[in-house]
Amino acid sequence: MKRSIFTAVALGVLVALGGSSAAQAEADDYTPTNPATPSLAGSTAVGECENDSPWIEFDITLIDPDGQSTGDVATLVLTDGTNSTTLTLGTLVDGSLSGRVLWPGASVDASGEATGWPGWAFENGEWVEVPGNFRWTRGDITATIEVNPSLVVPLSYPPATPQCSANPPGSAPASLPATGMAAAIAPIAVVGVAALAAGAGFLIIRRRSARR
Repeated sequence: MKRSIFTAVALGVLVALGGSSAAQAEADDYTPTNPATPSLAGSTAVGECENDSPWIEFDITLIDPDGQSTGDVATLVLTDGTNSTTLTLGTLVDGSLSGRVLWPGASVDASGEATGWPGWAFENGEWVEVPGNFRWTRGDITATIEVNPSLVVPLSYPPATPQCSANPPGSAPASLPATGMAAAIAPIAVVGVAALAAGAGFLIIRRRSARR
């Protein structure tokens, strides 16, 4: 009887030790999984001109497979190192958001026609450049899309083109890019001058021949 009890106790101890060893082995083999860091990789913000009005077109995608982000409202922060402004873009739906907002300092009427531009004011019946009204946003700026996380994106004021100036009427010729109308006019002017010079030379030679 005593031997049976002793044997049963010994078997119990061995089973307990075996279970403990297996549990310890499983614990030693366990590798914790770190949650993936949220990202806005691939999101963009681009300056666009439409009907002579500057806009910011944006396309935002939040990559967050483990649900680590604590927000869903997207903003765009612009700064030149001294001045800054924050634009609310909207709320992400299923991790995505796209659309456009007016450039700071710009305005349009109910029909979508441009009525204001950054760095400009209508005074005494004409448009004049002023240091205020977000003029600094037309220079060298840094743009950051923020949701939590955040992402710095390249952004600059839309350049003037023959089709869209993004400036008040009659104020954009100096900013017209060389690839636009100015580039087209320059070769024509050169050809015209060359033709006039050739014609003048031909007349001089003809007159000299007639005199002889």
